[in-house]
Amino acid sequence: MSTEAAATMEIETVPSESKPESNPLPPKPKFEPLKAHEMSDGRVQFRKVSVPPHRYSPLKKYWMDIYTPVYEQMKIDIRMNLKARKVELKTRQDTPDISNLQKCADFVQAFMLGFDVPDAIALLRLDELYVESFEIKDVKTLRGEHLSRAIGRLSGKGGKTKFAIENSTKTRIVIADTKIHLLGSFANIKIARDSLCSLILGSPAGKVYSKLRQVSARLAERF
Repeated sequence: MSTEAAATMEIETVPSESKPESNPLPPKPKFEPLKAHEMSDGRVQFRKVSVPPHRYSPLKKYWMDIYTPVYEQMKIDIRMNLKARKVELKTRQDTPDISNLQKCADFVQAFMLGFDVPDAIALLRLDELYVESFEIKDVKTLRGEHLSRAIGRLSGKGGKTKFAIENSTKTRIVIADTKIHLLGSFANIKIARDSLCSLILGSPAGKVYSKLRQVSARLAERF
């Protein structure tokens, strides 16, 4: 009886001795979100935007309007390289998002294409906006006076036709010689592009206006 009692005593003491030996699991690690310079392994990201000769004076005039949002809000370094004739952009240590660099490059590029600063700055604030460009010869091969008349139809008297398309489709249009640049969302650019193509192909402005009224009414219903 005494040996059985001793055996039971030994069995009861084994689990009590093994408890301190089992180590608890380490605490779950908490990782801070990566910063822009850490995502690219500490390398500085660069973008360069060429400056056309006819945009030097506007760039000089509106430099502070371009510099302020890029440097202070988007936290991107910007400078004008006079030797290379390019605007240079690069990320900083405190850049909150790596995509800010591309947004700023698109903003500067839009200004170089001829858009006003208040219009181009929308590219920094909204993600769904982009710039699309095409030439008149992509739609129809025109030469001489036919080309001049097509450009005149696109603008209208005093820019009336261009403003009508811009206001009804919520886009911005720049007509630079034979090139046309559109700034807006995907759906709105498509509507504006269709209207401009109709004018290039020879449709009268009145017909384009009536079609725009129907499309803009449909857009208003959708939203």
